[in-house]
Amino acid sequence: MYIDTSEICDFYPDDVDVMDPIFTHFGGIQAFHGKVTTVKCYETNGLIAEILEEDGRGRVLVVDGGGIMRSALVDAELAQLAADNQWEGIVVNGAVRQVQELAQIDIAIIALGAFPVGAFDEQLGDTDVPVNFAGVSIYPDDYIYSDTTGTVLSGIPLDIDHDLDDEELDADALDK
Repeated sequence: MYIDTSEICDFYPDDVDVMDPIFTHFGGIQAFHGKVTTVKCYETNGLIAEILEEDGRGRVLVVDGGGIMRSALVDAELAQLAADNQWEGIVVNGAVRQVQELAQIDIAIIALGAFPVGAFDEQLGDTDVPVNFAGVSIYPDDYIYSDTTGTVLSGIPLDIDHDLDDEELDADALDK
């Protein structure tokens, strides 16, 4: 699906928060959107794996790793698990690894950066809790929209199937 975060910001200025531009795209897909599921964990990715085993249709996993860059929370195995279970995307406040492989997997992944050391696979942390990073508070069941321009967050689902030019033309036609 085509996503234009600039258009979303223009059309829904009161309904979105724009995340700070701190992310790099790593997955094979560049644009994504969906309902947020959160994980808060530090240097462990067992909970991430557990959640990615669920049906991910229409969902985005937001991982708050505290911005720690000394171990990668998502690797190619987890990215492939996410793609296999049809997750829309993964947002990582931390590092990823196996970057060349991530680019070949049909999943959108944005993260702070890459680091070659993997996380421990213990199941430590919290799920479905509010997290705060990139200048915003992110709640479970929020909606996230991301493309190569930026990432925006909304507490409500947004109609992104509309075309602003068509709506402007329709308004002009009604005035005549």
